[in-house]
Amino acid sequence: MTKADIVNEIAKSTGVEKVQVQQIVEAFMESIKGSLTSNNNVYLRGFGSFIIKKRAQKVARNISKNTTITIPAHNIPAFKPSKSFAAKVKGGK
Repeated sequence: MTKADIVNEIAKSTGVEKVQVQQIVEAFMESIKGSLTSNNNVYLRGFGSFIIKKRAQKVARNISKNTTITIPAHNIPAFKPSKSFAAKVKGGK
């Protein structure tokens, strides 16, 4: 499912114009990105959480050149579904 599909579904179910729905979806995603960029997690009860995961510094190998490189510590965004959401997906209902 793409963002356009989501916009179409919301527009059909609510009766709101697609242009307005698209603006709302874009604003929602920008809000989440802004919060994660500021190191703030986003919690949506019944759906899940958008969280920041911290990756420690590690040493990796470049096997083609047979050298080692150091990957610095960094943060990555992640999504953790709620228990009820995960149970629905797992149960197929």
